[in-house]
Amino acid sequence: MELTLFSKCVFEFIGTMVLVLLGDGVCAACSLKGTKAHGAGWIVITLAWGFAVMAGVLIAGPYSGAHLNPAVSLGLALAGSFPWSDVIPYVIAQMLGGVLGAILVYAFYVDHFAATCDEPDTMLGVFCTAPAIRHTTVNFFSEFVATFLLVFLILAIGSSGNIPMAGGAPAGLGAIGAFPVTAVIMSLGMSLGATTGYAMNPARDLSPRFAHFILPIKGKRDSDWGYSWVPVFGPLAGACLAAALYIIVF
Repeated sequence: MELTLFSKCVFEFIGTMVLVLLGDGVCAACSLKGTKAHGAGWIVITLAWGFAVMAGVLIAGPYSGAHLNPAVSLGLALAGSFPWSDVIPYVIAQMLGGVLGAILVYAFYVDHFAATCDEPDTMLGVFCTAPAIRHTTVNFFSEFVATFLLVFLILAIGSSGNIPMAGGAPAGLGAIGAFPVTAVIMSLGMSLGATTGYAMNPARDLSPRFAHFILPIKGKRDSDWGYSWVPVFGPLAGACLAAALYIIVF
C-alpha cells in the first residue's frame, strides 16, 4: 500500500473510531441500566480504555503512526517528530472518527439508553468527560498534567534508548509498541483520571460530545458546552509542555 497522506488519515479515522467505540462502549456498559456490566466500576473502565487505545494503535500504527489524538499530533509536531503540514488533516480525521465511534456506541446500546432516560447526566457521561468536583481551574490543571505525562511518555517510548537496534539501525518497536502505550493509559486512568475522567484527547471528548448533541436520545440533557473547552485546551497545553521538555531533555 502506498502511504499517501490520505491513506494515513483513513487509518487515523478508523483507529480513532475504534478507540472511541470501545472506550465509550465500556462507559455505556458500566453505567447504563440493564447491561450485564452495570456497576462494574472504575477499574474495569480504566483497563478497557487502555485496551481500546491498544486496539486503535494496532490498527493504525503501521500506517499512520496511530496518533489517534490531536494533542499527540500537536506534541509530535512541536517535538520535530511529525510534519506540521500533516497536523490539520490528521486532526480532522481523528475528530470525525471520534464522532462515528460515539454514534456506533449509541446504536449498540440504544435499548439501554432508553432504559436510562431518567438519568440524563449518566447518558451524557457515556459520551464525554465531566469533573467529579466542578472547579474549572483545577479541572484544567488535571487534564494538563495527565496529557503532559501521556505525550511525554509517548515521546520517551520512541526515544533511542527505548528502541532496539538491528545492524546498527533502529529496528522500531512494531506492534510491541502498543503495549507500553496501553500501560501508560491504564496507569494515568487509575492514578490521575478520577478528578475529570481523564479525557487527554479532544477527539475522545469533543467528538462524542458533538455526537451526543446531534443524536435523538430520549431524555438527554444539554451537552455541557460550558465545560467542553477544558478537555480540549487542557490536553493541547499539556502536549505543548511535553514537547518542549522532550526537546530540552532528549
